[in-house]
Amino acid sequence: MNLINQKDKIFIAGSTGMVGSAILRHLNKKGYNNVLTNKKSSLNLLEFEAVEKWFEIKKPDVVIIAAAKVGGIFANSNYPAEFLLENLKIQSNLIEIAYRKNVKRLLFLGSSCIYPKFANQPISEEELLTASLEKTNEFYAIAKIAGIKLVESFRKQYGFDCISLMPTNLYGFGDNYNLKNSHVVPAMIRRFSNAKKDNDSSVVCWGSGTPLRELLNVDDLAKACVFALEKWNPSHQNSPKISPNEELTYLNVGSEDEISIKNLALLIAEIVGYKGEIIWDKDKPDGTPRKKLNYEKFKKIGWETSIDLKQGLIQTINDYKVKFSKGLLRD
Repeated sequence: MNLINQKDKIFIAGSTGMVGSAILRHLNKKGYNNVLTNKKSSLNLLEFEAVEKWFEIKKPDVVIIAAAKVGGIFANSNYPAEFLLENLKIQSNLIEIAYRKNVKRLLFLGSSCIYPKFANQPISEEELLTASLEKTNEFYAIAKIAGIKLVESFRKQYGFDCISLMPTNLYGFGDNYNLKNSHVVPAMIRRFSNAKKDNDSSVVCWGSGTPLRELLNVDDLAKACVFALEKWNPSHQNSPKISPNEELTYLNVGSEDEISIKNLALLIAEIVGYKGEIIWDKDKPDGTPRKKLNYEKFKKIGWETSIDLKQGLIQTINDYKVKFSKGLLRD
């Protein structure tokens, strides 16, 4: 029996973002049509009173927190206060108000950047808070850790049925292609697409190209979120535990697709059709050398990925082409 049902009012905070819109698509595909979003309202998730009033009126049964301030190395390095403060406000407002308003289930989405820079690989859930973080996204990571611990504390102290998922690096339909604040996949897609269009002889990429990255298609994450809401009860005796007598309230969501940044660049260039030179600017930061999640615990409760990397990149590049043709890309 599922822990949520199709009659539930499900609120997706962040429904217009890449992750939120993917979750919305998957919920609708599965017959969950009673979905609430703040797409057409002026609800500011940073304002506690506004969020509380919205909950009083809409009365959601299930809440999915996919809203967050996100960005790549450049954005994290230049706007640390915003990344920490805004994410703390969004998640704490939603979690506290959801509990106060008797929401029956809540899912908080964290990030694999919560784990130490030099964590044992592949990274298990037990690695959390065992060592220092990667400096290039430390403030975002601290905010996400606070959200995970807030979920854990509300479940432990109040019995609130809330859970967290830790996705690895995401890419896919609806991504952000802004070169100043996008992540590695969309940034490369735009850079190589522009180079092909302009007949550039070379493309410059940041770092050495040696770091390894695990990549998960956003539509696979959407499936994982709905699966967790339907099937995962941390209190069940057969659910994964952090220790024999302690519930595990957060699970990793990874994939089988791990690739070096250099090989990722070569693959995207191949799909785009760019044949020029790729130059690596080693004065720019690499970020974490490797970040591969161990998601065996999530697999044991029945979840698997379904979209391989090349297939997903082709779909994503087609999404980019559509946005470019319609003039929807902004710098």
